[in-house]
Amino acid sequence: MNKFLLPILFSVVITVNAQEKTKADKLDSLFTKNYEDKIFNGNVLIAEKGKIIFQKSFGVADYDTKRLLNNTTIFELASVSKQFTAMGIVLLEKQGKLKYDDPISKFIPELSFYKNITVRNLLNHTGGLPDYIGLFQKNWDKSKFATNKDIVTEFAKYKPEINFQPNEKYEYSNTGYALLGYIIEKASGKTFGDYLEANIFKPLGMKNTFVYRSRFQPKVIENYAKGYIENDFGSIISPDDLGKSYYTYYLDGMVGDGMVNSTTEDLLKWDRSLYTDKLVNEKDKAIIFQGAKLNDGKLTNYGFGWQIGENKEYGKVVAHSGSWAGYTNYIERNLSKDQTIIILQNIDTHKTEIPAQSARKIINNEKIIVTTAKKAVYSDKELNQFLGVYSAEDFPMKVTITKENNVLYAQATGQDKFPTEALENNIFTFDLAGIKLIFNPEKNEMILEQEEDKTLFKKE
Repeated sequence: MNKFLLPILFSVVITVNAQEKTKADKLDSLFTKNYEDKIFNGNVLIAEKGKIIFQKSFGVADYDTKRLLNNTTIFELASVSKQFTAMGIVLLEKQGKLKYDDPISKFIPELSFYKNITVRNLLNHTGGLPDYIGLFQKNWDKSKFATNKDIVTEFAKYKPEINFQPNEKYEYSNTGYALLGYIIEKASGKTFGDYLEANIFKPLGMKNTFVYRSRFQPKVIENYAKGYIENDFGSIISPDDLGKSYYTYYLDGMVGDGMVNSTTEDLLKWDRSLYTDKLVNEKDKAIIFQGAKLNDGKLTNYGFGWQIGENKEYGKVVAHSGSWAGYTNYIERNLSKDQTIIILQNIDTHKTEIPAQSARKIINNEKIIVTTAKKAVYSDKELNQFLGVYSAEDFPMKVTITKENNVLYAQATGQDKFPTEALENNIFTFDLAGIKLIFNPEKNEMILEQEEDKTLFKKE
């Protein structure tokens, strides 16, 4: 449920502070331009120390009726939901109803053949469980909705092998969070939605936040943003137009890895609560916002429902993105500077971007480098020419280029790999870190450009 999940890397130059009005004007120009270029359709809220410095809606909530978005429009959060699932588990631990190191078989005995996988492994994506989406695409009766219970049943039936031993490495897992949704129900005796409502949304006054599965249990919700995608002919359609056998339709019964719905304003309430002890204390938050320690002693960049990045100049940042059924969302919290970026979108096309990098630069008065290259699509054969291991004399790490599902990935030595966005002229970018990779296959070279620094790499 998340094609935009990215590691947080920073190379930052801080300049003098500007007036908030200037920041707001620059942010308005940024998002207006993105909207005009059909890169962005959604809501944005940006705050510093809890004070909103920019909030605006761009585009339509309903493509067919042309109903417009506004500041209180409700969006499906996709994988941004995972932070609420994780908080549900943390609260159950505090209530004494489970322990992080309980084996998942304690709550899901049907999966007892998965030895040594714990609740903690599911929380920080170190369990090694295979992807349920692929399993259901292959084996599921598409005329029926699938629920979390069906994941348990199907995994017990087919017993797919784990991808790696628990705590051996980090690998993002929707399966893990769907099972956490199931564990919340088992441990609490309530539905996933009811538990989150009683323990998170209601206590925080998040009146427009709830668990909702629009196809599985449809109902009328006022001021709701419908999700849209682009078909092969470049037209904007509902995912449901592709039929009930399309995966976002028959998997709509799942919760835990997605299906929380909210607004930018409610998400700001959520952000503010995490600076207090209203839900959890400092000890709990230290666990939530800390990476997992692997068997080899390395620390991952993912805690409990949050990706984690830290830089000496910029500070500690936690974030999460999400993409599903037309929705493309993002929340970022700079814990060191108390800055918040919330972006919710409901039209996902080949041009859609999450402009968090540029927004972050604006609120920190940094220089924005604009690329004029257009997005591009490369064939599998064309991507092959970029693959390999690259090294540079003045760069301490090697960079390995791989591909998955027609997406080019880059991985520096000892770091997590990250997906890139393909542009024309053999350029691939990673917006969140301001990284640009420029390939010259004929010379087996790659230029890594970040901010104003350029490094020439040679393929080994």
